[in-house]
Amino acid sequence: MAIPQLTEEQTRSWTRAQKDRWWFENIYRGDMPQLTLRSAVTGFFLGAILAATALYIAAKTGVGIGVGLTSVILAFAIFKALARARIAKDFTILENNCTQSIATAAGYMVQPLTTSIAALMLVTGVIVPWYEMIPWMIVIAIIGVLVAFPLKRKFINDEQMPFPEGRAAGVVLDTLYSDNAKVGFFQAKLLGISSAIAAFYQFLAGDGWMKLVQFKILRMNQWLGLEEPWRFHDRLDDYYYMAAAKFDLWIPKAFGVEFREIGLRGGLDIAMVGIGGLMGIRISTSVIVGMLVNFVVLAPLMIQRGDIARDVVNGVVQPLSRAQVVNKWSLWWAVTMMVVGSFVGLIGKPETLIGPFKRFFAKKEKVIAVAQRDILAGIELPLWVSFVGIPIFGLIGAWMAHSFFGADWKLALLALPLIFVLSIICANAMALTSWTPTGPLSKVTQFSMGALDRTNPATNLAAAGMTAEVCANAGNLLSDIKPGYMLGAKPRQQAIGHIIGIFSGALAAVPLFFLLFLQPGADGARSTATIISDKFAFPAAIQWKGVADLIAKGLHSLPTSAIISMVVAAVLAAIFEIARIRTKGKFPLSPVSIGLGVTLPPDACVAMWIGAVFFWYMGRNRTPGTKGHDLWVVGVESICAGLISGAALIGIGDAIVNVLM
Repeated sequence: MAIPQLTEEQTRSWTRAQKDRWWFENIYRGDMPQLTLRSAVTGFFLGAILAATALYIAAKTGVGIGVGLTSVILAFAIFKALARARIAKDFTILENNCTQSIATAAGYMVQPLTTSIAALMLVTGVIVPWYEMIPWMIVIAIIGVLVAFPLKRKFINDEQMPFPEGRAAGVVLDTLYSDNAKVGFFQAKLLGISSAIAAFYQFLAGDGWMKLVQFKILRMNQWLGLEEPWRFHDRLDDYYYMAAAKFDLWIPKAFGVEFREIGLRGGLDIAMVGIGGLMGIRISTSVIVGMLVNFVVLAPLMIQRGDIARDVVNGVVQPLSRAQVVNKWSLWWAVTMMVVGSFVGLIGKPETLIGPFKRFFAKKEKVIAVAQRDILAGIELPLWVSFVGIPIFGLIGAWMAHSFFGADWKLALLALPLIFVLSIICANAMALTSWTPTGPLSKVTQFSMGALDRTNPATNLAAAGMTAEVCANAGNLLSDIKPGYMLGAKPRQQAIGHIIGIFSGALAAVPLFFLLFLQPGADGARSTATIISDKFAFPAAIQWKGVADLIAKGLHSLPTSAIISMVVAAVLAAIFEIARIRTKGKFPLSPVSIGLGVTLPPDACVAMWIGAVFFWYMGRNRTPGTKGHDLWVVGVESICAGLISGAALIGIGDAIVNVLM
């Protein structure tokens, strides 16, 4: 059924008190269970699983995946099945909404692990202990919650701003719990089938799983004499190179440099296929353009020139790796393109920058009576909690940045007012576009603090990490509250649920980070050298580290060709982003995505592009109401979410099995 909402005229002319009264009388479901024990527990554990998935994908691609709709569908399917089996009563619509809010908050908690914290460890070579990571992440995320609620009164209650992603979750929830519940079953079925297919594919490609099955369970190494287990190579060019070695076939090269040496490989990682389907054809094409320009043209040329030099160990010239190519030269133009493109995109949307402040200081013609103001006092989070909590948690966060990471505590404090301003901008961007520009906004703090303290990378990285986490939690909490507002939920309980999700995500993601990326060596000691690998590229952390290195070393430390490439990249990024804005998104290239294509492994770029092309082709020219439209247009998000989650969970299991074996 259609969700009641105010008209544009009512939104424009009514006071906030009138809007609050209308919502209270027409939408609010005061007696319906919401934050119950089962919704909290389900959200906590579902959030832990989705946080693990988000960490796996972000470490591979640098892309943060939204888990809101996935958690909605999973919670619906779980409790609908339990209700049919007469094990538990079905979820109410508000319990489901609360569960997705908790799970979504947990998914956001992986961001520092794949950006600021990982970059800090790569720069310093010092591992941040888990007992420092977890409290710091939780404290900074709670600041985001405290920042969000004063904004909630303005952006959601008063301005009725769209929050497209949150609104989509509200519409899906309303559909699932209406007479069209069969739509929910269909979406859940798609997610389950695609998860199973991806899981089986990843199982066959998993070295750890195959060792476990073939060597530990079936003992095939003993009675068949196998030295290495059979597995499917998702890096498909492995099969060609094996044949090339056997039959002396042609080895692909670019300007005399073997593709393999610089990491130019072809693969079909099934999780990346799902990511590509969600990215869309324009973004994934930009990614593969960046990859081809760098690895087929620029990197081989720079190797020939000597600007990307091969290391010499004991007089022996060592082959290059993809990571060396990126870190020695390519990173600089890629980071420049991403940062400039992001800033131009942000500046090109003046409503995103100026709008929230204009609205805050706009005067209402009508006087609001004191009695009217308090109609939601019993269900909203009291404003005094934010006004008292923000300074307290801000001071704690600044102290932690100094005590845990070695940042200058005075500069960490100085960064806080800037962080709060940037959070308002981020929340406004989320309200208008479902985009949280944490990347460019965190660079504002990183460059600002770096200008004041060039010698200590911890200062700019910690401040930028605080910016990203506060902004992300403030913007995303508002997006989570939007469906609750549409469906009549209690905002105070959603805030509590979000904090439950913060703990869930931190407690799940940090141990997994150590298990997957900080594996002990032969001497039993963990090293930051294991963070980046061929499997986990950590492109976002590389970008943050690159900015920190540039601040510390200055442009004069780079090869002349790298500086020229940065200038060219900056100009092209500005041109591309302006063209994209002027054409209202029709311009085919995204500078941020081009830069991303340089920092990602080439085989991941190929797989994402294949996924985008496949889902674009399958979804074109589909007539609404037909099975094809329901499957390939309406169901594409469920299919892609299934591919991502199925592959990620089995991939995580494979990494754990490898560690334990």
